[in-house]
Amino acid sequence: MPDLWMDTLAQAVLLTEGGVVTRLNAAAARLWGVPQERAEGRPVLEVVRRHTLETLLERGGELELEVSGRTLRCAATREGTAAALIVEDVTEHRRREAELREATAVLSHEFRTPVAALRGVLEALEYDMPRELSQNFVRQGLQETERLARLVEDLAVGFRPTRARTLPLAEAFTRAERLLGTELGARQASLTFGPDHLVRADPDKLLQVLLNLIENALKYGPVGKGIEVQTAERGTWIEVCVLDHGPSIPDTDSLFQAHTRGAGAPGQGSGMGLYIVRSIVQGWGGQAWVERRGERNAFCFTLPGVAGLG
Repeated sequence: MPDLWMDTLAQAVLLTEGGVVTRLNAAAARLWGVPQERAEGRPVLEVVRRHTLETLLERGGELELEVSGRTLRCAATREGTAAALIVEDVTEHRRREAELREATAVLSHEFRTPVAALRGVLEALEYDMPRELSQNFVRQGLQETERLARLVEDLAVGFRPTRARTLPLAEAFTRAERLLGTELGARQASLTFGPDHLVRADPDKLLQVLLNLIENALKYGPVGKGIEVQTAERGTWIEVCVLDHGPSIPDTDSLFQAHTRGAGAPGQGSGMGLYIVRSIVQGWGGQAWVERRGERNAFCFTLPGVAGLG
């Protein structure tokens, strides 16, 4: 009776004496699928069925095991011929750690564009210029500051498709073209857009998708070639495709996985851009994919449309 408190523990506890099980609690019985009364008096290996755990009990110490998709943290102590094994399921803890690492990588990627835009604005304001032009730079800086503030809010409450409103695609196209002006000039590339459509989306999330796709087209396409953003109605959805003149991509679906970059991708990168694109697009119920159209790659996504654009 004095050992009943062990059955209230979430951790699996197994006690041994001379390599023989003397006691295991309810959590341990569930973990190894052995009733308590049948386990007592049997050799350790017959109960835990893993030489790794048997050795851990003999030597003491700690380790983590992957068992049937679960992560188990195991700790053993020993005193003379008596030993105790404590096993804790840390699967959810490790999953949350992985989600935190993923969120950090996503935020790092998303912060780059507004920070770069703010740097450009501040560098421009160092020079004398007409008041109207300087005010325009100030407005751009304020807009990007607001965007940064929204990203900080996302850091606190998690990623979600928030602040959705009805807007013309042209509004997002204009913002993207302005922010990418320097890169377009450096690559000697033109940027054209298809017909306008009313859509329902978070303007900042939509801008992030466009920036990622157009930046990729600039980075991987040849210098001096134009980039076209095509639009089309697909039932109640609007399809947007960014077309570049880059080489054919052999494995397109893997590009949308986290920390994945295309074969032969130049320079360094986080491999998070297209993962972010697909995550955002799926957040509003759309799809994102890559296909080959003639001599060009088409990076496409869909978003909810709103009928009635004049």
